[in-house]
Amino acid sequence: MPPAKFDTDQKGAKYLPGSGKNSTLAFMATAKTEQTAAENRAPLTSAEIGALAHLYRGEIYRSTVWRTRLDTTTNWSVVTLGVALSISFSSPNASPLPLILVGVLIIFFLMLEARRYRYFNVFRARARWMETHFYTPMLIEGDLHLEKHWQDVLAADYLRPEYHVGVMTAIGRRIRRNYFWILLIQSMAYGGKLAVHPAGVQSWQQVLDRADIGPFPGELVLGTGIFYVLLWGGIAWWSANTDAARARKRSSATSMG
Repeated sequence: MPPAKFDTDQKGAKYLPGSGKNSTLAFMATAKTEQTAAENRAPLTSAEIGALAHLYRGEIYRSTVWRTRLDTTTNWSVVTLGVALSISFSSPNASPLPLILVGVLIIFFLMLEARRYRYFNVFRARARWMETHFYTPMLIEGDLHLEKHWQDVLAADYLRPEYHVGVMTAIGRRIRRNYFWILLIQSMAYGGKLAVHPAGVQSWQQVLDRADIGPFPGELVLGTGIFYVLLWGGIAWWSANTDAARARKRSSATSMG
């Protein structure tokens, strides 16, 4: 079989077995060669196993720290949206402008969280890699029948650290996990504000008039809002399809990214 490789939207970032067009005989010969190599492979010593255990604990700790940071930015988004809702709905004559301005803060927090997610994913992937390639064989088979090259992949990730997911993928994943609901509440609240305050809307022109912001006409404001919603919704949809396609191509349940 061809050498194992990474598979992700980042170059050289996720390890997966290669997919060559080998005949049955060639496949059997390769399997026999790999079996011989596995038999000749030097077993891990107690000291090396202990070092891997400590390394795993370290990666779990680092991923936990970054996971907590993800929760922090989500909390900031929720709090700022809550403040904007309180201001805009404090009275019938209150301006809906805070619901628009808070969108800038929400997107800033989303960008910050996507960056943090890329860091978190590095440590999560390493921990998951050790779970599936070191601990799982030991638990299932009662012995360390380790997969070929798994240490090389992990070592390469330490020598040349790389993000395992791209920026757009990270943004899409965070929208799907948390920010979809935050953006949905913001959009519905803005539409509701225009519809009910200061009194029930009677015509579409009235909605446009209420959406006016200084020199900017309501048509421009609403058009920008629709683009805003479609943009982030489209990124979430794209990332979901990309993740699903990568999962279908995966020949193993274990991977980095």
